[in-house]
Amino acid sequence: MKEIKATAVTETVKRLCIEANCHLTDDIKNCISSCYEREEWQGAKEILGRIIENYEIADENDCPVCQDTGVACVFLKIGQDVHIDGDLTRAVNEGVRQGYTEGYLRKSVVRDPLDRVNTGDNTPAMIYYDIVPGDKLEITVAPKGFGSENMSKIAMLRPSDGVEGVKEFVIRTVLEAGPNPCPPIVVGVGIGGTFDKAAYLAKCALLRPVDERNSDPYYAALEDELLERINALGIGPQGFGGRTTALAVNIEKFPTHIAGLPVAVNINCHVTRHKTEVL
Repeated sequence: MKEIKATAVTETVKRLCIEANCHLTDDIKNCISSCYEREEWQGAKEILGRIIENYEIADENDCPVCQDTGVACVFLKIGQDVHIDGDLTRAVNEGVRQGYTEGYLRKSVVRDPLDRVNTGDNTPAMIYYDIVPGDKLEITVAPKGFGSENMSKIAMLRPSDGVEGVKEFVIRTVLEAGPNPCPPIVVGVGIGGTFDKAAYLAKCALLRPVDERNSDPYYAALEDELLERINALGIGPQGFGGRTTALAVNIEKFPTHIAGLPVAVNINCHVTRHKTEVL
């Protein structure tokens, strides 16, 4: 049995909150640069150039890539042979509190969805726990801005709707979102499970690198098809037109009930942030 002190979790979460908000991952940067090279409309190309300039300034100055530093979504893969010395949930929230305070990151969480009083330290985090084999603790911090989160949707389709129904729902969700989620976007799609599981799958899909396709060839082809169709919509960077509406479509699937076909679409802006560390 491996023991990990709660203080180590706090320190890691604090650091990941700051790093994720200030430095995009290389797969996102490379994808945006490739889109810049391929973009044919000058207006869209100029916007992509500004996006590149923005994340380069953030890298150089260790400052947030976006003013909306998001809700801290924290994914924990907990090895079944790990023992946490302390309160794990409290340790994660303390890491978020310290990271958002010491990193001068915008605090965006309110204590109640209706009374709207800000908690002042961006807690509580949205924490997802997954028990896995082994003696490691994998921590991923994925700050989620709400310009894109608000454009996300879920549908309980009929099995008879099939793959065409899934495609139509994904395309319609992106089309109705238009410029609101600050395209170019990354589209996370969850198919299967239950109402809540599909939404979780869609959010997990956003953690996968945009240059990595689904391991199932059928779903990899579906990702490519949806990306092509979404980019043909002409929404373009920041909604001003062009061929670069989405950087990637990532699909995750799970078994479901004979009577159901749940589908969730979780949209992320081009500032698709996530950092991972293993303890």
